Amino acid sequence: MKNKVISAKEAIALISDDDVVCTTGFVQSCIPELLHAELEKRYLETSGPKGLTLIMCAGAGDSKGLGTGRLHHEGLLKRVIAANFGRMPKVAEAAQGNLIQGYNLPQGIISKLYRSCASGQPGLFSKVGLHTYVDPRLGGGKVNTVTTEDIVKLVEVDGREWLFYRATPIDIALIRATSADPSGNLSMEKEPLTLDVLAQAMAAHNNGGIVIAQVERIVEQGSIRPKDVKVPGILVDCVVVADDPVMHRMNYGVMYNPALSGEIRVPVDAIPRMELDERKIIARRAAFELPLGGAINLGVGAPDGVASVAAEEKVTPYLTMTTEAGAVGGVLAGGSSFGSSANAHSIMDQNNMFDFYHGGGLDLTCLGYAEVDEHGNVNSSRFGGKLNGCGGFIDISQNSRAVVFCGTFTAGGLDVAIEDGKLRIVKEGRARKFVRNVEQITFAGQYAASKSQPVIYVTERCVFQLTMGGLELIEVAPGIDIEKDILAHMDFRPIINKPQPMDPRIFLEDPMELMSELMNIKLSERVSYDAERNILFLNLEGWSVRKKSDVDDLQKVLVDACIKAGKRVNSVVNHDGCRIAEDLYDRYAEMIQYMLEHHYKTTSRYSTSAFMRMKMQDALSKRGLQPHIFERAEEAHAAIEDARSAAE
Repeated sequence: MKNKVISAKEAIALISDDDVVCTTGFVQSCIPELLHAELEKRYLETSGPKGLTLIMCAGAGDSKGLGTGRLHHEGLLKRVIAANFGRMPKVAEAAQGNLIQGYNLPQGIISKLYRSCASGQPGLFSKVGLHTYVDPRLGGGKVNTVTTEDIVKLVEVDGREWLFYRATPIDIALIRATSADPSGNLSMEKEPLTLDVLAQAMAAHNNGGIVIAQVERIVEQGSIRPKDVKVPGILVDCVVVADDPVMHRMNYGVMYNPALSGEIRVPVDAIPRMELDERKIIARRAAFELPLGGAINLGVGAPDGVASVAAEEKVTPYLTMTTEAGAVGGVLAGGSSFGSSANAHSIMDQNNMFDFYHGGGLDLTCLGYAEVDEHGNVNSSRFGGKLNGCGGFIDISQNSRAVVFCGTFTAGGLDVAIEDGKLRIVKEGRARKFVRNVEQITFAGQYAASKSQPVIYVTERCVFQLTMGGLELIEVAPGIDIEKDILAHMDFRPIINKPQPMDPRIFLEDPMELMSELMNIKLSERVSYDAERNILFLNLEGWSVRKKSDVDDLQKVLVDACIKAGKRVNSVVNHDGCRIAEDLYDRYAEMIQYMLEHHYKTTSRYSTSAFMRMKMQDALSKRGLQPHIFERAEEAHAAIEDARSAAE
């Protein structure tokens, strides 16, 4: 048996010039800080190793010089392949200054490429990144002009477009665990996340490279139970013990929290209620999109507040929050612990979580944005002169069933007031977010629209919806003037049909009764029946069909009303201001077909929205149903009266 425990200096001495080095860590958590520090120290003392390629997923640093931020020294790196550059600003500056080569690829792609390397595959086929800046037609993920080699290719398989991401063989894997035995078997009992340590270790080992593991402690040989071994010793070349606890902190803001590592479960204090300001307005409106029983991902920034609103409205137990880092359920952590979860249901490897995301497992994601253009394109990766990177944004936004982009309408000094249930812009932000063309496409609006992906853009003063024709203004906050407060601060004019008022409950201090809304408890109040004329009236004005269960709930309400009437009825439906999610028109048409076959004599519908009429008519036509949707209520009522007269 070989004792693999050596010093950090001895381990880092194994790295050679021009090696490809991958390192673990997510934002501020699970970072092998001692190994990064020793690599920096060696370079400053010896000017070696030179010309390394650094591969990493999410940012792994504090944005002030720790983590991978230590590796900024000129000559140490020649190339970086990363999802996030914001956590290592000096490395980002070097890339922007053409001092090093750089690629900014989606986090989930890099995470899964470790597995490609481990299994000896040349790379990875994926639709993630199509029509964004990662697409070779829009730059191929290159961050500067000195980066010329193509590592992303556009390919066609069976008539469909795919991206092929080339795998980069790994020479050195810097990973982290909690415990190691002398043979290098690793366990992660005190780590909040498992990330990609197994895949990284296998990728380096199978390439004939070196795996260096930083741990907190050495335990007796054979004392780690087999199922607790996260990385087997056959993959590990050397183990370094971080004697200084600061070098093995859980994250930069927390030395150790057993609730985040899943070792204990703790009572969760009530999340403090948010102040009623622009951030809470945005979070409240986004919360109306939450799918009960669904899997949800929340991004950083404005979307953070959605979890707080969900807790305040007591709907959290009916939701499953996830993080791209691998946490499932529990109470998502913020700040330096972002990516972790207290009382999590389970912790998955990061690459497995992205399998779940890429395969369409997410029901909803709420993400922030920096810029939006008239086509619905979103930029969150490169703006304001800074290279931030996409992180998991592309992986998540392209594959979630529904997307809510959350953010203030303008940036830089925005000040608002909420008075008597109305919003007033006290001081406008200095920078526009709704621009003619985004600086970089991180989310491709037209591509999403072509897939019928439901997408809305929530601000404190209005809400937009993605359509095939571009952005449509669908809701306006009370107190807001469309011309003065919205259009005057946009570089383009959105589609405007008949925008509805944002729900007035959003702008009041009292709880919104969100659970009642999400469960459609009051949906029956939208139905009335005129027995004398045998007409069932359904008023869907301002109602939203956000998820399949909404259609199911509506069908049940209508069936109950028809059964109560005791015969087939004529129905008139008001769709004015009603929003149906892009991917649910067919399910909605299926419900209409069922009602016509079993409960309706005839039905008539109307909406002032040309887009709604077009979509409804298309969905009904596909099912062989009478497709006409009237523009005005009078026409719809007249059609029903004509049908009644003809029947008599």
